[in-house]
Amino acid sequence: MKIIMLGAPGAGKGTQAKQIAEKYHIPHISTGDIFRANIKNGTQLGKEAKKYMDQGMLVPDELTTNLLVDRIKNADCENGYVLDGFPRTIPQAECLDQALAKMDDAVDYAINVDVPDENIIRRMSGRRACLSCGATYHIQYHPPKADNTCDVCGSQLVLRDDDKPETVKKRLEVYHGQTQPLMDYYAAKNILIQVDGTQDIEKVFADIVQVLGE
Repeated sequence: MKIIMLGAPGAGKGTQAKQIAEKYHIPHISTGDIFRANIKNGTQLGKEAKKYMDQGMLVPDELTTNLLVDRIKNADCENGYVLDGFPRTIPQAECLDQALAKMDDAVDYAINVDVPDENIIRRMSGRRACLSCGATYHIQYHPPKADNTCDVCGSQLVLRDDDKPETVKKRLEVYHGQTQPLMDYYAAKNILIQVDGTQDIEKVFADIVQVLGE
């Protein structure tokens, strides 16, 4: 069961990817984790990726795909995997499809966790973080016991720059321009699954399981 997770930043696709991985005993793979592991282990592909990252440049699609293919050749991917954060664009999707085709393989499902922009802005702008101990809160869904104060260490909570409404809006604009076309790409292949991401986390997961099967 080879699955790609789609969805805007803050839609909750990472949470669902982890739950899918646990239920079906397949690895949850993010490109960020792959980059870090290869750089840490000093692999040839990792060294190449680091050259771009050190210059603040995006790692080319072909190199990212090679790193990903190298990862999914591992034994723990024998029964499938959940990809989170890749592909983000049509060229990346095509690059991945070509690489998988050489392995006589293909993606089975592309799951889109669909959440309207206004919901995402509200969700993310409600997040609060403790920079001292790393604890996270949400003023609506998971508030601290005392206003703006960390339950764990008592430090003041902050709204991260990434979660400020104006930053979230910009990230959503990039998403709609680059990643949204992937919906049409995977719909044309008849593997796109749309789930309502505005529901409770458990209900979203139940809808996904209904499609994937027990």
